[in-house]
Amino acid sequence: MAASSLPSSSSSSTSTMGIFLTLMALSILPQHALGITRHYELNITMLNVTRLCHTKSLVAVNGQFPGPRIVAREGDRLLIKVNNHVSNNITIHWHGIRQLRSGWADGPAYITQCPIQTGQSYVYNYTIVGQRGTLFWHAHISWIRATVFGPLIILPKRHVQYPFAKPHEEVPVIFGEWFNADTEAIISQALQTGGGPNVSDAYTLNGLPGPLYNCSAKDTFKLKVKAGKTYLLRLINAALNDELFFSIANHTLTVVEADALYVKPFETDTILITPGQTTNVLLKTKPQFPAATFLMLARPYATGAATFDNSTVAGILEYEQCPSPDSSTTVSVKKLPLFRPTLPALNDTAFAANFSNKLRSLANRQYPANVPQNIDEHFFFTVGLGTSPCDQTQGCQGPNGTKFAASVNNISFAQPTTALLQSHFSGQSSGVYSPDFPYNPLRWFNYTGNPPNNTMVGNATKVMVLPFNTSVELIMQDTSILGAESHPLHLHGFNFFVVGQGFGNYDPNKDPKNFNLVDPVERNTVGVPSGGWVAIRFLADNPGVWFMHCHLEVHTSWGLKMAWLVLDGKLPNQKLLPPPADLPKC
Repeated sequence: MAASSLPSSSSSSTSTMGIFLTLMALSILPQHALGITRHYELNITMLNVTRLCHTKSLVAVNGQFPGPRIVAREGDRLLIKVNNHVSNNITIHWHGIRQLRSGWADGPAYITQCPIQTGQSYVYNYTIVGQRGTLFWHAHISWIRATVFGPLIILPKRHVQYPFAKPHEEVPVIFGEWFNADTEAIISQALQTGGGPNVSDAYTLNGLPGPLYNCSAKDTFKLKVKAGKTYLLRLINAALNDELFFSIANHTLTVVEADALYVKPFETDTILITPGQTTNVLLKTKPQFPAATFLMLARPYATGAATFDNSTVAGILEYEQCPSPDSSTTVSVKKLPLFRPTLPALNDTAFAANFSNKLRSLANRQYPANVPQNIDEHFFFTVGLGTSPCDQTQGCQGPNGTKFAASVNNISFAQPTTALLQSHFSGQSSGVYSPDFPYNPLRWFNYTGNPPNNTMVGNATKVMVLPFNTSVELIMQDTSILGAESHPLHLHGFNFFVVGQGFGNYDPNKDPKNFNLVDPVERNTVGVPSGGWVAIRFLADNPGVWFMHCHLEVHTSWGLKMAWLVLDGKLPNQKLLPPPADLPKC
């Protein structure tokens, strides 16, 4: 079946089944959430793409790389049919969507669903409740999200304004990574040998590497603007393994949103955006044609000891020219001076901390910050790298002949062969997972000091069980095992408030005194500082099984992941909905 373009997304279902499903949705949703039903179809096919003078066949969606834009309004219901026409198994995750009672549509393979196999289809069915802004969608199995991703834009309800001046234009800018080699082969080899995987060959802006790479001048993202206008840039980091600094030469950006949540606006020359994060910024162009063009640059923020792609992606900010009154000619763009921004140093952790500290919720009457004040459960999780024994006769390429591993509380997550949510809902969880994930590390050590001699991790499939409506405070502590490193942690099914962060070991006696419980930023992905800790709070008001993992894909592959099991509440609207009939089977 050939890749198709997206159908219209503005029509309501008129079939008998569509009407039945719509009535069911209306019966369970609060009145303020009601919108229209939007239909999309995503066809997963192979596509030949050339970058860096290298052509390869990659997994793509609807014949596009990056994938198509999905647009909805707050309160809309989405029915997105995914048809798998490739040999790889596929799932799609709607990153940042809360999935209230609709965990079957969340998408992480073997957590909420079994993957969509070759020749099969699955309809992701969910309603957007209380969310608006920029998110994105991506594959959530192995490393396929390297090429399967696209913007997910949630507009406010009709007649509801942004809490800032309406921009002249809105432009999604999605960061990615380009690998000349097949990413599935890269991670497969790395997991077999136990060593670090090969890094990417380039970063991309909207799929294009830009003029700083060989053979890429024609593959450059150009943002064409008019003088004296304001543009909303919807920035999305879909890179596989790298946090990124981003800046536009001679222009200031105003940050107005993070992870589809409005923030108190602040100006900056440079932003930091980790994989899994989105940031909306306002770009106010110069009042008159500047007779110049400007580079937009992104390059990595790298804290670990491992090899990384130390290169820079460039796009071009290009002003439209108005002919002067006495001449109809315009200056050739090639003859205009080209300005380049200055980015922070590759390991500028101080900038990273300062930038994240500037982010604050609006915390006003229309957009309150409902920070949990009374905490039911306190958790302390260590996150970081480690090792596991070599299982090859010829030796392994990890530290001292071992295999690289990663863990939470020294437990490296063992991926099950059936979905956790399915086994929980059916009451058949025995042998699939155990409900005893530890509240704290099983042994204490100086987490950011000299690492222990024993770097081996445990290996298990454990979940943390929470009663419905439990208020949670979670401290995530980086460790220096195999080197301190920043870890962008993503929690499915929830937003959380970042109430504190710091360097060194978390001090439970001193650090909580400095928590921001008034207007902390609300996110779905947060960077655990390199050699430090972060404190988050959330209310477990969404029944289901919810994945939490590092959004550096290599760390997820090594086991830096776990799951929360939130039990049903007592009321009908506090219970997980039954699974759909077309839920894929393992």
